Amino acid sequence: MAQYEDLSIDQGTDVVIDIYLLNPDKSIKDLNGYSVAAKLAPSYNASDSDKVEFSASVKEPFDAGIISLSLSSAQTDALGTRKRYVYDVEITHNDGVQDVIERVMEGKITVTPSVT
Repeated sequence: MAQYEDLSIDQGTDVVIDIYLLNPDKSIKDLNGYSVAAKLAPSYNASDSDKVEFSASVKEPFDAGIISLSLSSAQTDALGTRKRYVYDVEITHNDGVQDVIERVMEGKITVTPSVT
Protein backbone atom coordinates (compact mmCIF):
# COMPACT_ATOMS: atom_id res chain seq x y z
CA MET A 1 0.00 0.00 0.00
CA ALA A 2 1.27 3.45 -0.92
CA GLN A 3 2.31 6.01 1.66
CA TYR A 4 -0.09 9.00 1.71
CA GLU A 5 1.49 12.46 1.92
CA ASP A 6 0.02 15.89 1.16
CA LEU A 7 2.50 18.35 -0.37
CA SER A 8 2.66 22.09 -1.00
CA ILE A 9 4.39 23.60 -4.04
CA ASP A 10 5.24 27.27 -4.56
CA GLN A 11 4.13 28.52 -7.98
CA GLY A 12 6.97 29.57 -10.31
CA THR A 13 9.74 27.77 -8.42
CA ASP A 14 11.92 24.77 -9.19
CA VAL A 15 10.82 21.88 -6.99
CA VAL A 16 12.81 18.80 -5.96
CA ILE A 17 11.30 16.14 -3.74
CA ASP A 18 13.38 13.23 -2.45
CA ILE A 19 11.54 10.11 -1.27
CA TYR A 20 13.31 7.55 0.94
CA LEU A 21 11.92 4.03 0.51
CA LEU A 22 12.01 1.26 3.09
CA ASN A 23 11.01 -2.39 2.94
CA PRO A 24 8.25 -3.66 5.27
CA ASP A 25 10.97 -4.76 7.74
CA LYS A 26 12.25 -1.11 7.80
CA SER A 27 15.47 -1.92 5.90
CA ILE A 28 16.45 0.37 3.01
CA LYS A 29 14.87 -0.68 -0.29
CA ASP A 30 17.45 -1.59 -2.95
CA LEU A 31 16.30 0.11 -6.17
CA ASN A 32 18.81 -1.49 -8.56
CA GLY A 33 16.95 -2.17 -11.81
CA TYR A 34 13.96 0.01 -10.91
CA SER A 35 12.46 2.89 -12.88
CA VAL A 36 10.19 5.64 -11.55
CA ALA A 37 7.12 7.45 -12.90
CA ALA A 38 5.13 10.23 -11.23
CA LYS A 39 2.33 12.54 -12.34
CA LEU A 40 0.01 15.14 -10.91
CA ALA A 41 -3.45 16.03 -12.20
CA PRO A 42 -6.45 18.17 -11.22
CA SER A 43 -8.44 14.98 -10.51
CA TYR A 44 -8.10 11.21 -10.67
CA ASN A 45 -10.17 11.04 -13.85
CA ALA A 46 -8.35 13.90 -15.66
CA SER A 47 -7.46 13.44 -19.31
CA ASP A 48 -3.83 12.78 -20.21
CA SER A 49 -3.51 16.32 -21.59
CA ASP A 50 -4.31 17.74 -18.12
CA LYS A 51 -1.65 15.66 -16.34
CA VAL A 52 1.82 17.00 -15.50
CA GLU A 53 4.69 14.54 -15.46
CA PHE A 54 7.45 14.89 -12.87
CA SER A 55 11.04 14.26 -13.89
CA ALA A 56 11.60 11.13 -11.82
CA SER A 57 14.66 8.99 -11.20
CA VAL A 58 16.36 6.66 -8.75
CA LYS A 59 19.32 8.42 -7.12
CA GLU A 60 22.72 6.76 -6.97
CA PRO A 61 23.79 4.70 -5.22
CA PHE A 62 20.74 2.66 -6.18
CA ASP A 63 20.87 0.59 -2.99
CA ALA A 64 20.27 3.76 -0.91
CA GLY A 65 16.52 3.63 -1.66
CA ILE A 66 16.12 7.26 -2.76
CA ILE A 67 13.79 8.50 -5.50
CA SER A 68 14.04 12.07 -6.77
CA LEU A 69 11.10 13.95 -8.31
CA SER A 70 11.34 17.40 -9.83
CA LEU A 71 9.29 20.06 -11.57
CA SER A 72 10.75 23.07 -13.36
CA SER A 73 9.75 26.64 -12.55
CA ALA A 74 7.91 26.77 -15.90
CA GLN A 75 5.87 23.70 -14.93
CA THR A 76 4.92 25.06 -11.50
CA ASP A 77 4.18 28.50 -12.95
CA ALA A 78 1.60 26.89 -15.27
CA LEU A 79 -0.24 25.25 -12.35
CA GLY A 80 -3.38 26.91 -11.00
CA THR A 81 -2.98 28.44 -7.56
CA ARG A 82 -5.08 27.76 -4.51
CA LYS A 83 -6.10 24.62 -6.30
CA ARG A 84 -5.58 21.04 -5.17
CA TYR A 85 -4.06 18.42 -7.41
CA VAL A 86 -3.69 14.70 -6.88
CA TYR A 87 -0.44 12.83 -7.52
CA ASP A 88 1.10 9.42 -7.33
CA VAL A 89 4.53 7.83 -7.64
CA GLU A 90 5.15 4.35 -9.03
CA ILE A 91 8.28 2.22 -9.24
CA THR A 92 8.70 -0.55 -11.79
CA HIS A 93 11.08 -3.49 -12.06
CA ASN A 94 11.16 -6.69 -14.05
CA ASP A 95 11.00 -9.88 -11.98
CA GLY A 96 12.38 -11.97 -14.87
CA VAL A 97 8.95 -12.70 -16.29
CA GLN A 98 7.08 -9.40 -16.37
CA ASP A 99 7.17 -5.79 -15.24
CA VAL A 100 5.98 -5.34 -11.67
CA ILE A 101 4.54 -1.91 -10.80
CA GLU A 102 4.24 -0.70 -7.21
CA ARG A 103 2.65 2.58 -6.13
CA VAL A 104 4.87 3.92 -3.33
CA MET A 105 3.40 7.36 -2.64
CA GLU A 106 0.23 9.32 -3.31
CA GLY A 107 -1.64 12.33 -2.03
CA LYS A 108 -2.75 15.87 -2.76
CA ILE A 109 -0.68 18.86 -3.81
CA THR A 110 -1.61 22.46 -3.07
CA VAL A 111 -0.03 25.20 -5.19
CA THR A 112 0.61 28.48 -3.37
CA PRO A 113 0.56 31.66 -5.49
CA SER A 114 3.57 33.80 -6.31
CA VAL A 115 3.73 37.59 -6.23
CA THR A 116 7.17 37.97 -7.82
